[in-house]
Amino acid sequence: MSNAYVAKIHAPRAAEATALLNEDWLAVILGLFIFVLGLAALVHVDLIGWVVSTSVWSNLSQALGPASKGYASLGGIGALVATYVALTVALSAGAAALQTDVKRFALAFTAVFWIAYASWIVGNYAHFAAVTPAEQQKFGITWSLKLTNEGAYIFALIAGLIIANFLPRFAEAIKDAVRPELYIKVAIVILGGFFAVTAAGKLSLASSLILRGVAAIVEAYLIYWAVVYFIARKWFGFSREWAAPLASGISICGVSAAIATGGAIRSRPVVPVLVSSLVVVFAVTEVLILPFAAQLWLAHEPLVAGAWMGLAVKTDGAAVAAGGITESLILAKNAAEGVHYQPGWILGTAATIKVFIDIFIGIWAFVLGYIWTNHINVTPDTNKAKAREIWQRFPKFIIGFVITFFVGLYLALGTPADVARNVPAAIGEANTFRVIFFILTFFSIGVLSNFRALWQEGFGKLAAVYVVSLFGFVVWVGLAISWIFFNGITPPLAG
Repeated sequence: MSNAYVAKIHAPRAAEATALLNEDWLAVILGLFIFVLGLAALVHVDLIGWVVSTSVWSNLSQALGPASKGYASLGGIGALVATYVALTVALSAGAAALQTDVKRFALAFTAVFWIAYASWIVGNYAHFAAVTPAEQQKFGITWSLKLTNEGAYIFALIAGLIIANFLPRFAEAIKDAVRPELYIKVAIVILGGFFAVTAAGKLSLASSLILRGVAAIVEAYLIYWAVVYFIARKWFGFSREWAAPLASGISICGVSAAIATGGAIRSRPVVPVLVSSLVVVFAVTEVLILPFAAQLWLAHEPLVAGAWMGLAVKTDGAAVAAGGITESLILAKNAAEGVHYQPGWILGTAATIKVFIDIFIGIWAFVLGYIWTNHINVTPDTNKAKAREIWQRFPKFIIGFVITFFVGLYLALGTPADVARNVPAAIGEANTFRVIFFILTFFSIGVLSNFRALWQEGFGKLAAVYVVSLFGFVVWVGLAISWIFFNGITPPLAG
């Protein structure tokens, strides 16, 4: 695989670079659209209750069903087909707005959707997902891996990895719809409302988590970036052009940070592209390892585990995905011991920390742009860095998360009781779409991870920096800081 192929996967398409709408704003629009459709249920108009939901199953005929009983006549297959059609239409419209080939996208998305969702169904098989002895008895089984249904994300990831590493031509054929950053951004916009409903019952705890998360991020990344930059420069001899995107990609937020930093310091396009490719590979590795390490070491410190995923796992998709897997594993382990925590808090902690990290990207990109423009690459015609560049580099999908969070919080806490009690169900239907976008994210991350091809790009030295920095330093500092700020704090008990 050549540099051109890697660039084709990770770099923005030429048409998209000139489109009026970028991926960030598209994610905001799609996420808010789904969220608003869900809220229609508050006035007794169920617009998205047809979306497919998957349950743990031992008999395949019972695996699927619509999210709302009002659409029970559709049946499971009908709900799945309706969901596919709706997402294909909405995302194809988004592809048109991004000035990409709509027909190619729709065909590629058809394959992506059906393979990813089939993986999700398999992962919900009772022998994989049933948790408690009562559930095992319900399904007539004597053993289970106890992954819970969200552990099925791993199956979508594995399906993507198989395609990337054993069916590279097929991976190339569906690449137009392999967009993990878009899918996870839409999911995070919707997640804001879900987290708001979760937080509404324990507002003081949620506020504490946010404040602790901000403090942890500032402390972590003031340490991370400088150390990784030093390692890349002094130990491995990389130039500033390579060391800065590497430091941002490893220490801040993976792909987004590497690309933002590359743009801020005006590096050659190949630099953030190769760093981004490396980030994706290691993000997959982290998703496969760290949630299980968290279950082993931090089962009784669940919010430390969530914060650790947010601080240690790179890229939005992988970090939030790791938070979801970690939550399913830790909740399952505690449930087996008779402790039932409310779902959403571990994932919410990881996602909230990741959101604030994304905000930090815009600020840090401006700082680096100012330093490089005015002190490193100084030329007679150099333009001074402008404050508006913070906005230009700011990840816009964060706006969607903030909107859905505060709207959800207001509806749960500031409306009459007869309205407020319907908020969880209304936002829950939108959250079903969030789950689907998570599935698409996991699958897409896998498809982008052709390990052999990336290694052939000469990643050895870059990978060495990543291994030394990530597993020798970043992961453990992230764990220590997560422990400092979150130990002793647990989610509320269910019920």
